[in-house]
Amino acid sequence: MSVPTRAMIMAAGLGTRMRPLTETRPKPLVEVAGKALIDHAIDRLKAAGVTEFVVNLHYKAEMLREHLAKRTDIDVVFSDETEGLLGTGGGIVKALHCFDGEPFFVHNSDTIWVEGYGQALPRMIERWNSDEMDGLLLLAPLIGSIGYEGKGDFFMDTNGHLSRVPPGRVSPFAYPGVQIIHPRLFDDAPKGTFSVNPLWDHAIEAGRLYGMRLEGTWFHVGTPSALVEAEKQLKSLAPAV
Repeated sequence: MSVPTRAMIMAAGLGTRMRPLTETRPKPLVEVAGKALIDHAIDRLKAAGVTEFVVNLHYKAEMLREHLAKRTDIDVVFSDETEGLLGTGGGIVKALHCFDGEPFFVHNSDTIWVEGYGQALPRMIERWNSDEMDGLLLLAPLIGSIGYEGKGDFFMDTNGHLSRVPPGRVSPFAYPGVQIIHPRLFDDAPKGTFSVNPLWDHAIEAGRLYGMRLEGTWFHVGTPSALVEAEKQLKSLAPAV
């Protein structure tokens, strides 16, 4: 069974909600607890055994290139979207050739958490089953998450199968932007710019989209005020993330 050793970090967004901080830098370079958000993601993936990284670029792309050029401890390939954003689905499709048909992590560059019981990414690798799954999403319980004000994203049954939240209902879980996916998820993907959500829906219908609960505290760092709150909470919860 294939164990993911490669990852795509989604770093092409505009970061409009994080203004004015993102007027001078891309959101992945905003620092939390003295470290750029993208370095939090890279360090966590590296600790889980990831050795190759693909990073997509759009807004202030050269700043990200220069920053990551200093990371001599990892191999980085850039997927350039400076001519136009491709969305969560289109961005992955453009970089799909980098993964040689093998499953890989997708990790948003702006998600951060403090581990609870066990470590989330090694647990995801242990849970991953290419025969049964097209996608395995990390899910953060709304209770205990900090800075998130939405109504949740998925229901999850006792076997880990995911389903969408019906209108008028509230889910106990939010998707914090980390998943393992198999390239076959994109077999019937459209061209150009699109969201990964319709592909998740197809996988749900086929019973091949799974979730795994984050045993820890997730921080939704979406605005400058949320950043301040995250740093305050991080100091009280753990010395490092």
